[in-house]
Amino acid sequence: MSSPVEIAPVARPPLSRTTLLGIGGVIICAMIWGTTWYAITLQLGSVPPLASIVWRFGLASIVLFLGCLIARQNLRLTRAQHLAALGQGLFAFSISYSFTYAAEGHVASAIVAVTFASLTFLNLVLFRLAAGQKAAAASWGGAVLGLVGVAVLSGGEVLSAGFDDRAALGVGLALIATTASAFGNFFAWRGQTRGSAAIPSTAWAMAYGTGLLALFGLATGVEFRIDPTFTYVSSLLYLSVFGSVIAFGLYFTIARTIGYAMASYISALTPPIAMLVSVLFEGAHFGWTALAGLMLVLSGQALLIRAPRVSS
Repeated sequence: MSSPVEIAPVARPPLSRTTLLGIGGVIICAMIWGTTWYAITLQLGSVPPLASIVWRFGLASIVLFLGCLIARQNLRLTRAQHLAALGQGLFAFSISYSFTYAAEGHVASAIVAVTFASLTFLNLVLFRLAAGQKAAAASWGGAVLGLVGVAVLSGGEVLSAGFDDRAALGVGLALIATTASAFGNFFAWRGQTRGSAAIPSTAWAMAYGTGLLALFGLATGVEFRIDPTFTYVSSLLYLSVFGSVIAFGLYFTIARTIGYAMASYISALTPPIAMLVSVLFEGAHFGWTALAGLMLVLSGQALLIRAPRVSS
């Protein structure tokens, strides 16, 4: 009787460099954005929020433009690419962050971070309706599960505050900011389809967003000043360089690789970090509804990540 033939295990192919870079980018974005929610609260106080946003993205756009010049990247855009960058700047930086800063004046920063987890669902809906992009059933299931998690956490926050108008307003402002971000992603995708490079188009989008906010501020009598304290200046530099230049540069680069509707699963990794930071530095307390909502968000995002990609 012959001995059984031993079959050597099939070795799994190593992860490609692109995949490894993508994973690293996701981790870096999550770590940065998980802490920027609290850093924003350090900007609230003596300086009007709109002025703080102008300083943040104005400085970030300058750094991006200088980086492109040093790297000799072409900063010229066509008319269609400029229009896409204008739309991206209006929604992703002007509207979204105006409502984000306003929301953080009403609820804990972690609540705003978790609310942004609904961006996945909004992206799937928007790109399906406006761009005809299809997603697998598992993607929709994961996005809906995350949306339910956001509703559970946000609803629990409002209930724990006794239907306080302040908490309800904060959640509502965060949802508006999230919706604006989805439209910002759409216009970023429009720029991509018209051939614009990721970093130069992001630099122009931030510049347009800064300019629009500055004009609105001047028209409404906003006083543009800077708080010279260490807390304000250091948080401004962190939000500009890390939270804007590095994080958004990575995000829009990743989105061009795996798709804007899928790239927003990055937002699922930020809530645990944001909640921990909020507990440590803001004295926030989260009950069972917050934990249940967070688990639903994470479960939905895990399902989304495992879902196969389906194109139009």
